[in-house]
Formats: sequence, structure tokens, C-alpha cells
Amino acid sequence: MTESLAEAFLEQSPECQWIAGADGAFHRAYGDTESVFGKPAAELSGRALEEVLDPAAAGLWRSRVDRTLAGETLRLRERRGAAAWYITMFPFQGAGARYAGGLARELTPLATAERELRFAVLSAIKAQEFERNMVSKFLHDMVGQNLTAFGLQLDLLRMDLESAAPQACSNIGELQTLLGTVMEQVRDYSYELNPSAVERAGLRSALDRLVGRLRTRFTGVLRVNVDPSLKFDPRIATAMFQILQEAVENAVQHARCSTIEIAVKSTRSGPSLEVRDDGKGFDPGDLSAGCRGLGLLSMEHHAAQAGLSLSIDGNPGSGCTVRAVADGGL
Repeated sequence: MTESLAEAFLEQSPECQWIAGADGAFHRAYGDTESVFGKPAAELSGRALEEVLDPAAAGLWRSRVDRTLAGETLRLRERRGAAAWYITMFPFQGAGARYAGGLARELTPLATAERELRFAVLSAIKAQEFERNMVSKFLHDMVGQNLTAFGLQLDLLRMDLESAAPQACSNIGELQTLLGTVMEQVRDYSYELNPSAVERAGLRSALDRLVGRLRTRFTGVLRVNVDPSLKFDPRIATAMFQILQEAVENAVQHARCSTIEIAVKSTRSGPSLEVRDDGKGFDPGDLSAGCRGLGLLSMEHHAAQAGLSLSIDGNPGSGCTVRAVADGGL
């Protein structure tokens, strides 16, 4: 009686629980597993992860099970549509074997505070973009133009002194060379700061500049593949470039990778962006790993602004892939 009552309690719980073994199979599953795994408990019990989940999801959950069996307690957050779930996975011993237990609780009704925090952070990002635009305009309109005028004055001075003071002309020429370098640096920095630069110059041009800067910092292999026939809506191009910058910066600074691949191509629903690295990877749902920093919020912000679907796929030790696709293309 007690055992059947416990079974009924677990099966009818609004939360969900499961037990997985070293063979990568769900030994038992209870409750609303469809909200987390996309399958009801009856379809999960007794079946391997690879049988019931798509390959990407199966690989991610297998990694989580392996980590749990190795002794870790995982605290995760998963999103399925508008719903958010808090998940705990923990190792336990039973019937002479070691298992990975899982508990999932829906957090959707408790997400108001998080949404407000995200709104505050995204408002700060917008304010930062405005400030960057103002600094860019100042560098271009004031500093750049004054440096250009200074260069012209030096040119006139050099012509006046050409016959009377050859050595002075040589010194002026050196100053002009130095001034040219400074002007180029100001132009590059102004271009990098301005969030609307992609709209003016185009995604390919902005990407070429970004790759050029990256090659001075990244010693690994950097592959870029952009479909030359693609026509971009300026709003989508700008959002894709911002997402690309964040993804590549994360790969260079944190992933410890040897290869970064960037692909911009066409899908049936529109243009798509993919940034892939072969670095240490991470579990995007792992709350303890500190994965949800400002960079991810920024990518989500730019994707939402342009109507793009954003996905981040990663496994510890297996690199990371960031995709942004015109809505409906994922």
C-alpha cells in the first residue's frame, strides 16, 4: 500500500523526477517529464537517452548523467518555449549500483524578478550603445576632422620649407607618417564603437575588419565562409554582427580553442549565422558554471530586437556552437 501510494504520488506530481544509470538509460521516470524532455514518462522509462531524444539533446543529457555518476551535483536551468525549469541532478547508491537522480521544478511563475533584472540589464546595454555612438561621432566628426586639417597644414608647411630647410621637411614628413597612423587608429576605433557601422559599410566589410583585428590576438585557425550572394536587411545584419562579436570574443577569451569557424549563409527562412569553436565547451544550462553573463544577455537582446532565433549548443570538452537564424529557421 505504501509503495503504491508513493508511486501514485510521483506519477501525478506536477514536478518530474527520473533515475538514469551508467548505461545511459532512464530506469524510471515520473511526473510531467514531457515539459523537460519532450516525451511523457511512459516513453522514457527503460529506454536509452539516444532512443528517445534527438542527437544534440541526447549528447547533452548523457554528459550530464556522466558528470553526476562521477560525483557532481548539478544545478541547471532549462527553457522549453515560454516555460523555465530548475533542475537538480545528484548521484546516489541503490540496489548495489550507482545512479543519477534528477528533479525538475517549473520556475515560470517565479520568473518575474528575473525578467525585471533582464530588462534592467538590457536597458543598460541600450544606454551603452548610445554612449558608444556618441563617442564614435565625436572621434569621427571632431578628432578625425581636426587631425585631417592638421595634416593639411603640415603639408603646406613642408612645401613652404622644401627649398629653404630640407632637414625640416624630412622631419615634417616623419610627423605626417605618424599622424597618418594615428588617424587610421582613430578611424578604426570610431568604426568599432559605432553600432550602426554595419548598416553603412555592410556585414562583409565589418566582418573583414573584425577578422583582421582577431588575427592579431588569436594564433589558431580562423575560417570564414560568407555567401557573397546574400542580401541583408540592415537591422538583421547589425544584430548578426553584434552576436558574432560576442560569440567570437567568448571563444578567444574563455574557450581555449584552436579553431574558430564563422559561417553566414542562406536558409529557407532567411540568412543564418553560425560561430563554432573546438574549445573546452560548457553546458549552457549549468547555473554553477557562470555561463549566463552579460555577453549572453547581449546576444539574446540583439536577437530579439531583429526577430532572430538564437541557440547555443555546447558540451563540456566538445566546443560550442552559436546560431542565429531568421525566426523559424532553427
